[in-house]
Amino acid sequence: MHHARRGLKAGAHTAVGSIHPTAIVDAAAQLDASVQVGPYAVIGPHVVIGAGSTVGAHAVIEGRTTIGAGNHIFQFASVGAPPQDKKYAGESTELVIGERNTIREFCTINTGTAQDRGVTSVGDDNWIMAYVHIAHDCRVGNGTVLANNATLAGHVQVDDFAIIGGLTGIHQFTRVGAYVMAGFASHISQDVPPFMMVDGHPLAVRGLNLEGLRRRGFSAGRVAAIKQMHRLLYRQGLTLAAARAAIAELAVDDEARQDVARMLALLDASSRGIAR
Repeated sequence: MHHARRGLKAGAHTAVGSIHPTAIVDAAAQLDASVQVGPYAVIGPHVVIGAGSTVGAHAVIEGRTTIGAGNHIFQFASVGAPPQDKKYAGESTELVIGERNTIREFCTINTGTAQDRGVTSVGDDNWIMAYVHIAHDCRVGNGTVLANNATLAGHVQVDDFAIIGGLTGIHQFTRVGAYVMAGFASHISQDVPPFMMVDGHPLAVRGLNLEGLRRRGFSAGRVAAIKQMHRLLYRQGLTLAAARAAIAELAVDDEARQDVARMLALLDASSRGIAR
């Protein structure tokens, strides 16, 4: 292995990018000329990194990993390592990371497995704090916050703008809906409907993530519709099937219809049941 980036040599500098002379970048890796690579970082042959991204000291990026523009990967992160799955037999699986993500120290993000779609994916604008683990075949949306030591098992889905508290564990095949707030050290083993605030072990729904909705600019009409869905799911003693049917019949304005659709999509796709 040796340093390579569109003809740049070890220690080379452009106007905005540089590769430290101690970094090891495989000749086949594809790095935009503006990428910065810190001391002792290691980048493998099947890695693609987009414009303006930064790779910190001692970080390792390997596997079939594609990283978009404007990402900041801090020191000692491990990105694109093989999945921690005993069934994995060296299949050609991938990790795809979008744009403008922050990936802090000692995070581990693994590639997918052949038993699923073969891809682990992270969207755009995520804030991934130190020691977070994102296992094989996870799907992390856009604008999420994964606090320190949050642990996502295989095949987990975390939807847009969810916040996962520090030391939270999420069981394999579980989905956390959009705009969810999961408190510190939550134990999530069932799907969490969008907009909810949860915490605890065992997990409990504590209410709506109203502060999160306010910060995201939700209108009064949208919040009112979300409150109705919360009441139907958790406050009226209905079965899940009956609550789902009532939610589908809610009379809401055009703006809130997207939120009803988001709720129904998660309820219909749930295979583990929902957090109650």
